[in-house]
Amino acid sequence: MFDKILIANRGEIACRVTKTARKLGIKTVAVYSDADRDARHVQLADEAVHIGAAPSRESYLQMDRIIAACKSTGAQAVHPGYGFLSENEEFARRVEEEGIVFIGPKHGAIAAMGDKIASKKLAKEAKVNTIPGWNDAIESAERAVEIARDIGYPVMIKASAGGGGKGLRVAFNDKEALEGFTSCRNEARNSFGDDRVFIEKFVEQPRHIEIQVLGDAHGNVVFLNERECSIQRRHQKVIEEAPSPFITDATRQAMGAQAVALAKAVNYQSAGTVEFVVGKDQDFYFLEMNTRLQVEHPVTECITGLDLVELMIRVAAGEKLPITQADVKREGWAIECRINAEDPFRNFLPSTGRLVRFQPPKESMWAADTGHLHGVRVDTGVVDGGEIPMYYDSMIAKLIVHGRDRAEAIGKMREALDGFVIRGISSNVPFQAALLAHPKFVAGDFNTGFIAEHYGKGFRAEDVQHADPDFLVALAAWVNRRALQRSAGISGQMRGHEFRVGEDFVAVVQGEAGADRRQPVKVADYRSESGSSVVETAGKRYEICSGWHLGGARIRGTVNGQPFTAQVERGVGKNPLAIAVSHQGTRLVALVFTPRTAELHALMPYKAPPDMSRYVLSPMPGLLVEVAVQPGQKVQAGERVAVIEAMKMENVLFAAADGVVAKVLAGKGESLAVDQPIVEFA
Repeated sequence: MFDKILIANRGEIACRVTKTARKLGIKTVAVYSDADRDARHVQLADEAVHIGAAPSRESYLQMDRIIAACKSTGAQAVHPGYGFLSENEEFARRVEEEGIVFIGPKHGAIAAMGDKIASKKLAKEAKVNTIPGWNDAIESAERAVEIARDIGYPVMIKASAGGGGKGLRVAFNDKEALEGFTSCRNEARNSFGDDRVFIEKFVEQPRHIEIQVLGDAHGNVVFLNERECSIQRRHQKVIEEAPSPFITDATRQAMGAQAVALAKAVNYQSAGTVEFVVGKDQDFYFLEMNTRLQVEHPVTECITGLDLVELMIRVAAGEKLPITQADVKREGWAIECRINAEDPFRNFLPSTGRLVRFQPPKESMWAADTGHLHGVRVDTGVVDGGEIPMYYDSMIAKLIVHGRDRAEAIGKMREALDGFVIRGISSNVPFQAALLAHPKFVAGDFNTGFIAEHYGKGFRAEDVQHADPDFLVALAAWVNRRALQRSAGISGQMRGHEFRVGEDFVAVVQGEAGADRRQPVKVADYRSESGSSVVETAGKRYEICSGWHLGGARIRGTVNGQPFTAQVERGVGKNPLAIAVSHQGTRLVALVFTPRTAELHALMPYKAPPDMSRYVLSPMPGLLVEVAVQPGQKVQAGERVAVIEAMKMENVLFAAADGVVAKVLAGKGESLAVDQPIVEFA
């Protein structure tokens, strides 16, 4: 077994690998960029080596520096995590040549599976189901149309070196095939330096189901059941679960057998994932093999009770697999939500900055610990007060739950999301809550088009339907009553003029453009010791009991005897009196007044926000990499104005209307805040 390993990654996966290494008594070396100098993965490791500037191409993708760090620290092995260099055949080969162990498959297996055309041919030879298609590089758009006709529409046009949704188009006719081929080839050439494109049959109502495999250097390969990864947005996974609510046991065994056959065909020695597309009739076809640890590996760890990172390390050290296929368990149901730094209400634009508050839900199971299951686990690489940099991907945490069955797992996940406090940046927690509450998700009736079908026009606050919105009003009134109690308890008040709290209030629920709604609320039988009170509103009665204290971001308690977890913020926006309550993905902002104050408030004029239509504003925090206009220039609607880079994505801003540029207010290379003006039109 190794004495010391280097983790060639950052964020939550670097922290995850460190935990298993610590369990095995192995010392760890972290690597970090300028942006990650104070990051959590650096603090957790035994030692750390600086490898370059913030952009990944100048740090985490620098093979020479990572290999040099291994040598200088005496690390005998390197774990690449996922992303960055994890599936880079050249890196694996160079590490091996330097006498350092690569904790992953041999470079030959990475090369064989990394090329989508070559991997399809290998899969066919291993008698793995492959999608009908043309698996050689296609030389022209006209030839692409001929092939598409032979296969039969719809077809999928894919770049051989593609990934992450880049270099992929679906065509339903000759015109779309012609245009899609050209777009794919250009995109692939620009993104990957490889313009080879192939075509395959597009499976309708497809589900994305993957099989986890594990192989050793002694020829043993097992599969560890499947993961359902069909809930995706723009080809990026959002929610994963294990097992799948869709496939039968017969399909599971058939898919597993084919995944093992493919792994054996390339002498696979580590953890890997064989991805399949599964049709509505449970017909399944090989998509690709990911020759690394997957982001969603925790759900497999939950249902099997295995530590996949530990098994990867043991296999890399030359040990035999400690389990056979007959030993693989499938117990309970696990779900993972990817918690991303993005604003779901602004078309999921990246959100960077300081985590003013980061309080994950209470954990009852932990990474690298398979002795505690059937609970809640949080894998993260950030801490309270930490910074979310603009240079890397948007995932800040993975929230994992394990239940006895799928219904219990969904319930646990919804409760855990209610208690996940993230302040200072936006997160996709409300979107995750909406997905988990959707009747079709609850029924297991979905495919990879689920988000596009139900949230095709983006995600809006009204897409989250709370089961009982009046409870949110009652909770805001309860929070207000709790705050007033402090004023009533201040010592030294003049006798006969003490501050007294009544029972009758009006909640002014804030809407858009000043369209507020007024709702009478009665808060009676208040008991400061227990925090209990009876709140009556809209003909409903809520007995709320909680030990919440002023300043707490989370409220845990009971309502009418049933437990609940919610979040509260006082003084939101520009109003110090506003109370925001969040529960099950719904956020309500209200002002709670006495009836007389509410009457006076109703007389206040609505102050409209300033007209910013003459400005091009930055929709997100990011780096301004290009300003395409200059003062005095005539610009037409739809014309490119600026490009902002954030979290590995380039976002192009276009003019909304015809106009003449009056001023350019921000320069290339400037770091922008949300809604910062970039260009002003005359």
